[in-house]
Amino acid sequence: MSELKGIEQTETDPEVLISAFLKDFSDVYNEEDEKKISRAWNYLIGKTAELKRNCGKPYYVHPLRVARVLAEKHLGADTIVAGLFHNILDVDNDCLPEIEKLFGKDIATICNGTAKITSLKIKSDTIQQADSIRKMLFAMVDDIRVILVKLADRLDRMRNLKFVSPESQKAVAKEVIDIWCPLASRLGMADIKSEMEDLSLKYSNPDVFQQIKSIVAQKKQERADYLNNAVKKIYTATEKAGVSVTISSRAKHFYSIYQKMKKRNKDAGELYDLLALRIICNTNAECYTLIGIVHSLFKPMDGRFKDYIAMPKANGYQSLHTTVICEGKPLEIQIRTQDMHNIAEHGVASHWLYKKGTNRDLVKAEDLSIINQLRALRNEDLSNESFFKELKSELLGDSIYVFTPMGDVKELPQGANAIDFAYMIHSSIGEKIVGAKADGKIIPLTQPLQNTQIIDILTNPQAHPTQSQLNAVKTSRARSRINAWLTANDPTYIDKEAQEKRDAEILANTIYSKKVAEEKRKKAKEKKKDSTEYSGKIRVDDLTNYLVTVAKCCSPVPGDPIVGYISRSRGITVHRADCLTFLRIPDIERRKVSVEWDTSEKKTNEKEVKIKEQLQEKNRQKQKEKNQYKKQR
Repeated sequence: MSELKGIEQTETDPEVLISAFLKDFSDVYNEEDEKKISRAWNYLIGKTAELKRNCGKPYYVHPLRVARVLAEKHLGADTIVAGLFHNILDVDNDCLPEIEKLFGKDIATICNGTAKITSLKIKSDTIQQADSIRKMLFAMVDDIRVILVKLADRLDRMRNLKFVSPESQKAVAKEVIDIWCPLASRLGMADIKSEMEDLSLKYSNPDVFQQIKSIVAQKKQERADYLNNAVKKIYTATEKAGVSVTISSRAKHFYSIYQKMKKRNKDAGELYDLLALRIICNTNAECYTLIGIVHSLFKPMDGRFKDYIAMPKANGYQSLHTTVICEGKPLEIQIRTQDMHNIAEHGVASHWLYKKGTNRDLVKAEDLSIINQLRALRNEDLSNESFFKELKSELLGDSIYVFTPMGDVKELPQGANAIDFAYMIHSSIGEKIVGAKADGKIIPLTQPLQNTQIIDILTNPQAHPTQSQLNAVKTSRARSRINAWLTANDPTYIDKEAQEKRDAEILANTIYSKKVAEEKRKKAKEKKKDSTEYSGKIRVDDLTNYLVTVAKCCSPVPGDPIVGYISRSRGITVHRADCLTFLRIPDIERRKVSVEWDTSEKKTNEKEVKIKEQLQEKNRQKQKEKNQYKKQR
């Protein structure tokens, strides 16, 4: 722990605090930077010297700790000043023009952005809400350094969370794990992410935290000896290969262990891959040489090698990961260059890192490999502004994020308007909407909304949805609600889409009905044809007086194709031609006989019926003539 941290525990004198800060980072900031930071500190003291926090400490101690977190990242002097001023608007909400005049527009912009985020009502009951809020934070800022300052602020608050009530501790821990840790991860700031995760676990689940801490602390010397042995073997092998490396060892972060416990449903004591080595080399080629050296020293575990150099993560992270068996235990090893390590630890913050050397020029955006990882940008003249516009677009996707007057965040598709927003709040508000304000100014209802606007809906009890509103909305929710209201209440409204759907269904039903009717006619015709062609008897070699049995397995009926065979006790047995049982009968080819349905008797019966009908007609005619003769007499 640095000297400043120790001083802060007992010292409150502003001069002593700022002197210790500048001494700690004398190798980072030049004389001009130090003057700017000192002027900002004096300005802060002038505004807050008499103020105390609930814990009893001076108000200005927390901003200095935030500035220290940022300075440890070697961020520029403007960012340090913005860290000192990150909540100054809580003290004097009219000082922004003065800050811009004294310290520049960039610092004023960052201060304004951090104030916006501080006033944001953050509540994340679901993963989707948390994701929307994270995106909203990116949408709110014109300078990503606003996010870096707020991350430093959240980290310091987590470090000092013991001064608030247990209920507040759990609420802040939840906010940090849901919102700020994923944000740090998205920006590639692994060290801040890991520390905030561990602190969140400490306050949200203290029992598990203490259990893991106890297990990690056990056999500390044994673990150190184990890692030292592995490090010595790697150093010896790399010296022989002529590769210069730096190796560091560590136990995994508590939150990472906790996640493994949940994933594998095991206690921390049952997990073995809790240790890791990191090997830093000079070139990409050396990374791949080192992976070969490591795998020659230790047996690699199957499926545990990952190449993030060839396929970087979305946040620009690059490294080789492997897990090997060392002295019978799993050991995770990461291999990367120093540049990759800077990106892995500092992420987007490395954009402001000073180059090593005497000129202390800021790293240019086009010099950073992270740009090529985040976005395949090919613009050789890429400026800071265009870089962050691209980054912001990448993070936000195709959505916009706007506020309700109460500070809640609502996600809408690009192009959505105030009507869509009203229906997102509640259907009753959407139905009564007559106007809208964006950031306090009246806007047309159909005007597309912009990121970070505060939208206020004006309603009238007599208002109702219209067809023009239906044509203007972009969200399916608003469209379905307006359509439902118009269908139920407007007799002039014709739902063209529903009408087209009904017409298509009627047409489909008509075609289907015609098809069914045609099939019925065909079946009736075939049935009639069958009834006139077959007598019901079976003919065998032109004779019908054989003993014939119809097989029950397939039950053939007149008209079915049939086959027969000579059975041993039931004469000739008849099956359907496609009957599988018939095909399985032993020696069937020798026993098979030709059979067919008989039609002669049916035809004869039909002829007899016709003659009978003719005789009946003649008899009726004779009887009629006889009756007429009797009447004449």
